[in-house]
Amino acid sequence: MALVGSYVALSKPLVAVFPVFLLAWLRFGIGALATVHWLRKPADEPALDRSTRRLLFLEAFMGNFLFSICMLYGVALSSAVAAGVIMAAIPAVVALLGWLWLKESISRRVALATALAVVGIGLLSARGTPASAGAAQTAWLGHLLLLGAVLCEAAYAVIGKRLTSRLSPKRITALINLWGLALMTPLGLWSASSFAWSAVPAWAWLALLFYALAASVWSVWLWMTGLRGVAASSAGIFTVMLPISATLVGVLALSEVMGPWQWLALGLALAAVLLATAPARAS
Repeated sequence: MALVGSYVALSKPLVAVFPVFLLAWLRFGIGALATVHWLRKPADEPALDRSTRRLLFLEAFMGNFLFSICMLYGVALSSAVAAGVIMAAIPAVVALLGWLWLKESISRRVALATALAVVGIGLLSARGTPASAGAAQTAWLGHLLLLGAVLCEAAYAVIGKRLTSRLSPKRITALINLWGLALMTPLGLWSASSFAWSAVPAWAWLALLFYALAASVWSVWLWMTGLRGVAASSAGIFTVMLPISATLVGVLALSEVMGPWQWLALGLALAAVLLATAPARAS
């Protein structure tokens, strides 16, 4: 989750160089090349049935394709700091999806955490927008797209838990990268046809390489490996590293400024994370 937060923030300068669809396509292409040797089926692993194929497609479509589009456009229209605040709602959204999809009950503490996350995001949208009118008009759309990325990431966590009971983490990583590449290729080729490749600075290629490996290889493999031994509900506590690292990268590396309303919004969002994921007191 710390890696996810860092590449969410890093995508801010990258979308200033690469178009969103081209950036996502290059990410999946690099990820597919890096994980192609993980595609081979282990001898002790069952063959892919229809249900597993469906889950792999949904994992790639929600967690790779839609998440990349919503996150990249959302960060481009707002800021890395805004992404950090809004992404703090992931544990609460995971709880809501568990209630809707898995029929799990929601405690009063999780309900309160959800309310705090909503208040924090609302406060960010109302008081944390840029000073200029033009920037403010695009910021609300960026916040909405980042909320869509939160939904995609929460679905990614829930579906990933089911996949880890059937496939190895390395093979899941390789397969969903291939799906992501296939889904993004038409849009990527269209975007690449009119792109000025010679204008890309050297630092952007290095940043792209880190972004692709962090987003498509390292974070996916680490997350799937961790899910094999941790319950999905317990894994929510580790998503606290996503908003923290995204905000830190935005402030320390990208020179973004945190105003008082943004600090308050982040505090409410992190309070929601702690409230939703802290262990219940033993009776």
